[in-house]
Amino acid sequence: MSSALNLKTTPFLLYLLIILTLSFLPPALLINPTAGSRSLLRAISGGSDQPDFAVDLNVTNFDQVFKDTPASYAILEFFAHWCPACRNYKPQYEKVAKLFNGANAVHPGVILMTRVDCANKINTKLCDKFSVTHYPALYWGAPSKFVGGGWNGKNEKSEIRSIAVEDARTADRLLKWINTQLGSSYSLEDEKFENDHLLHSNVSDPAQIARAVYDVEEATSFAFDLIVEHKMIKPDTRATLIKFMQLMVAHHPSRRCRRGTADILVDFDDLYPSNKWLADKQEPDNSTGHGPLDKFDVCGKEVPRGYWIFCRGSKNETRGFSCGLWVLLHSLSVRVEDGESQMAFTTTCDFIHQFFICEECRQHFYDMCSRVSTPFSTTRDFVLWLWTSHNEVNTRLKKIEESQKTGDPKFPKTIWPTKHLCPSCYNDPNQNEESSSIDWNPDEVYKFITSYYGNMLVSLYKEKDKQHVLMKSSAVSEEVLQSTNALVVPAGAALAIAVASCLFGALACFWRSRQKNRKMRRNRS
Repeated sequence: MSSALNLKTTPFLLYLLIILTLSFLPPALLINPTAGSRSLLRAISGGSDQPDFAVDLNVTNFDQVFKDTPASYAILEFFAHWCPACRNYKPQYEKVAKLFNGANAVHPGVILMTRVDCANKINTKLCDKFSVTHYPALYWGAPSKFVGGGWNGKNEKSEIRSIAVEDARTADRLLKWINTQLGSSYSLEDEKFENDHLLHSNVSDPAQIARAVYDVEEATSFAFDLIVEHKMIKPDTRATLIKFMQLMVAHHPSRRCRRGTADILVDFDDLYPSNKWLADKQEPDNSTGHGPLDKFDVCGKEVPRGYWIFCRGSKNETRGFSCGLWVLLHSLSVRVEDGESQMAFTTTCDFIHQFFICEECRQHFYDMCSRVSTPFSTTRDFVLWLWTSHNEVNTRLKKIEESQKTGDPKFPKTIWPTKHLCPSCYNDPNQNEESSSIDWNPDEVYKFITSYYGNMLVSLYKEKDKQHVLMKSSAVSEEVLQSTNALVVPAGAALAIAVASCLFGALACFWRSRQKNRKMRRNRS
């Protein structure tokens, strides 16, 4: 009876021992450090599927989110999920976040609205860095200033500012405070493509091209999604796609797109075999890791974001992808070497001809390519040809859009660059920009284009990298945490684990011995 009782109670003792061991561990060890706090908040609130517009951050993704955002400004809210005032404030914060965050944002790329749950133990040091003394607490600044940064309230020159409680108590008050900072007139009743004061600045402000690097990523991702969706990768088109991806790996202005394209190229032959028979037999079974992809993460999992910034039109159906694709082509053209110019030209022409599914546009582009009789020998040749071709396209579309009333009223097709952007590009300063035969200065045009689609386009990336390097030395410990997701186990917890392991082994040995003795007694009887 005693032996039977021990055998029956042994599993219970093991289970009890595991529970006791887990009780010694700090809460941070029971949480997947790579998971966002949004899943934790949903678990606490009963698993609601209601989407949040504000981005939930924790110590593992904090810096990366602020580094990657295309937004010009950011608001960071510190809260605690157990705080009644925080729960009551959340709907107010979400009303404002809905205007600026997400694929359907009314005013995308302006403000990134985020939140951090200080009741989550893994965020304790993060909240301490910002001297959080009450909930909810809101901070304002450029996203880059939050990377590796903090706030203590004593540094008057800090580029991160605390938002007073009274200024943010309701959605109306917070938006009024934002409008004061930006000189804007945003309203909670704004609809998409309305009251967007940034739209008009794209043409007149040359610095706005720096924000187009995010649209280049969006256009790249969108183009490859179309290719996969329409099953356009075939034995007779795959070579062109491979050449264009090789061009992107070498010269794409976005680091994440270069890296993502390179990763796809490594496995491309397995995903899309060159042998026609194999290609026809290939089954799209991604559950086993084999077969064609249903989606290319060509610029990483963060892209597409679902909205345009520099290329955003005043209407949903204008600009967007076509604008982003032109920026991509121009940005590639200024980065190739002289010896690559002819290859880049033929690769671009073949890519548009085989993978751009707007039939009339595709054919027109191919006709322009066909008129080139002399191979290009310099980057300048390719850059100026693409610029001339773009203006030819704009001239053709302008006539159609004016007659059909289908153009974007805020972004009518025009000859580019305008005098405002590049006065030196015009030999005659008094010449009308609408003239059908403008006397251009090719050297000045080339100089402007290489600067505009070269250094200016990636200036935001370079500035963020520079700031990241400056801040890195003061945040080494957190950088290690974020890059390795390593967790430091307290001495007490480590001792508990060690003791539990020994006891577990001893009990397992005891149970096996009992089982063996029981079997021997059965054999004897």
